[in-house]
Amino acid sequence: MDTEFTLTQKRALAVATAIAILFGAYFLRGYFILIVVAAVVAYLFTPLFTRLNRRFGTGLSATLTLLAAIASVAVPLGVFVFLAVVQITNMVERVAEWVGRTDLSALGDKALRFVNDVLHRVPFINVTVTPDSLRSSMATVAQDVGHWLLGLLQGAAGGVFGGVTAAILFLYVFISLLVNREGVLTIIRQLNPLGEDVTDLYMAKMGAMVKGTVMGQFVIAVCQGVAGAASIYIAGFHQGFFLFAVLLSALSVIPLGGGVVTIPFGIGMILFGNVFGGVFVILFHLIVVTNIDNFLRPILVPRAARLDSALMLLAVFAGIAMFGAWGIVIGPVLMIVIVTTISVYLAVYKDVPMAAPEDDDEKPKRRRLLGWFARRAGKNNPPAAAVKPDALPPNPSSDGP
Repeated sequence: MDTEFTLTQKRALAVATAIAILFGAYFLRGYFILIVVAAVVAYLFTPLFTRLNRRFGTGLSATLTLLAAIASVAVPLGVFVFLAVVQITNMVERVAEWVGRTDLSALGDKALRFVNDVLHRVPFINVTVTPDSLRSSMATVAQDVGHWLLGLLQGAAGGVFGGVTAAILFLYVFISLLVNREGVLTIIRQLNPLGEDVTDLYMAKMGAMVKGTVMGQFVIAVCQGVAGAASIYIAGFHQGFFLFAVLLSALSVIPLGGGVVTIPFGIGMILFGNVFGGVFVILFHLIVVTNIDNFLRPILVPRAARLDSALMLLAVFAGIAMFGAWGIVIGPVLMIVIVTTISVYLAVYKDVPMAAPEDDDEKPKRRRLLGWFARRAGKNNPPAAAVKPDALPPNPSSDGP
């Protein structure tokens, strides 16, 4: 651009640019979650796109990457849904068989006597459950559930068009970010007044948090959920294995973990007579399930993405409160931006040393995974420093004598 701007014009241009960026953020606020999710998915599948782009054209590579991204979500989700439906069908059939051979009136009388005995033992509560009050309560609950289902169906019917529109927009944004990734990063580096080095630091921290949250946290959650469901199955409760696996995996994504279900479930098994099974479920969760996180997290989650457990817990719940289900990913990313900003401030104004991003990514995976075998191999093989230079063959490409 050949036009020479005065100092006043440059300041006016800077103010206009800031206003344009803020207005653009406000203008697109309704699609913030969509853009963030598309950026996260594009970042995760960029290595695949880069590998494909070396052999094929940009269009074909983007299409294959999009199909891979859809398959990576649709196939596991479809398998889980199918297995859950089969499990629910079996449970319904068994419940129907149980109802067919059980005297429900006698069972109902026993249940009412048990509930009233428990209520009478509770101090300051003078309530007696009768068949009439129970029928009235059930009718009220049925009406409320019916109204809720009707509103849910109306909302789902009205949201079909919005879902299709959001899917189309997601595809366009995903492909655009995937193909123009370098250009977008260049613009961000140029717009950031803190400089390109600080921009790269933020990008490295945010990328590490995305990988740690999506690829690490979700894998750990699935492993913990399946392990918890397996413990319940081994303990003697053979109904609903896949339902427990899905439920416990979803709870394990949140830092509270599946223990909020497995431990009370184990206590219930003990109270209903299965003492060995209940104790097994509780001990299995405390010893095995919790240590799955301790074993897999150093392998799957980069060091740059590790936050204090209290900060991580606050980030997840604050993200869920602000952004819904996607806050599980967005919340920790925003928290790592806050922590990085404070670290940069301390490094600039207080001379507090700050670890480089490349140092954070170093993880001695081989030594951690091999363990005893690596140490045994080190004893049997001499270190590289012990080999004499005279024993090395000459380098034919060397220019020296």
